Amino acid sequence: MKSGPGWLLVLALLLLVLGREAAWAQTTISLDSAQALTLRRHPRLRQSDREIEEQRALKRGSFAPANPDLLFSAPTGEMWAPGVVQTIDFPNVYRRQRQVAEAGITLAERNRDVSRASVLRDTRLAYLSLQFAEAQAQQLTYQDSLFRVLRLATERLFAAGEVTSLQRISTDAEARQVTVQLQQATEDRRAAQRRLGLLLGRPTAALTTATDLRRSGPELVQAGGALLSGLPAEDSTALGRSPTLAAATQNVALSQSGISLVRARRTPALTVGYQNQAFENSAIRYRFQFGVSVPVWFWTYRSQLQAATARSEAAGYQLQSQRLELSTLYQQALADTRKFSASLGYYEQTGVPQSRAIISQSQRLFRAGEISYLVLIQSLNQAFTIQNTYLTTIRDFRQALIELNYLRGE
Repeated sequence: MKSGPGWLLVLALLLLVLGREAAWAQTTISLDSAQALTLRRHPRLRQSDREIEEQRALKRGSFAPANPDLLFSAPTGEMWAPGVVQTIDFPNVYRRQRQVAEAGITLAERNRDVSRASVLRDTRLAYLSLQFAEAQAQQLTYQDSLFRVLRLATERLFAAGEVTSLQRISTDAEARQVTVQLQQATEDRRAAQRRLGLLLGRPTAALTTATDLRRSGPELVQAGGALLSGLPAEDSTALGRSPTLAAATQNVALSQSGISLVRARRTPALTVGYQNQAFENSAIRYRFQFGVSVPVWFWTYRSQLQAATARSEAAGYQLQSQRLELSTLYQQALADTRKFSASLGYYEQTGVPQSRAIISQSQRLFRAGEISYLVLIQSLNQAFTIQNTYLTTIRDFRQALIELNYLRGE
């Protein structure tokens, strides 16, 4: 029995050491570091780099004459002699092939820009998700500690006969509900850590953000206001740097260069040969021969031209569809940004200060006996609802800004 307190002291020290080790095991990372790390490791960007290398290799092979024909012939009927025949297209064909290859390289580079923008947006959203989960867990931790104290106080008041059984049960229910919400927030934080860790190539790392989301509200209000005041009025101007539109535009250019290549291939080609064309006792047996390859199978070229034209028209319609879709998304992101900017301004100036005043004054008045238990619970719930909505508004505002900047190519 005497060793009980000693074991409790050892257990407390062990828990303290483990808690410190867990804190040391956490890795704090800033948004800039997360973005830089993701850009280095994300497989989508590595895929884009390989696609660019593929197109560059194809460009090196744009001068691609047909394979030579090795022939055996007996022009005099006395013996078989080897020869070679080579068909060469006019220079315009190879020039068009080079243009197609260059357009393919540019398209691959534009697609890499799209992948880069998408990766950055995913990283920013994942980082924001972790920030929100951390802030929500901290907020619920504070609520949980406050309701724990309130539940202990209610137990003492109930034992003294100063509160009813209903008030005691209600306090216990509120405290347990907050505890469950805190457990859920803790799991959400772990899930957010893993999502961000997967993007960074460190799925098991205990990541923490470098900025508290709750303290970013004032700066966010200023940044959002400056962005909204500087946006152009026309969608076409605002989306002028969109990597998605740039890729769709380059796809149109690639399809149009394909039409030019098909037309160039409809021209005749030059045929050059070197064969034995004389008797065995002739002074010069091997001679050059020249000819022209005539594109007489006109239906094949006509079908290729029709296909290339249809592909070009489809690329044009895809560009129009992409521009329409991005304009719709831009207007929605712009409306969300304005909406959440106004809401965040209200919470910064009025809502959050009022919630803090409600929490402090309601506790003081309750201890002084000037308000009832029911009014205290209602006041605390109202204040915490305001603070939780404030966190959600910051998250939604940042999400709208991330989407808006992504559409603008920022």
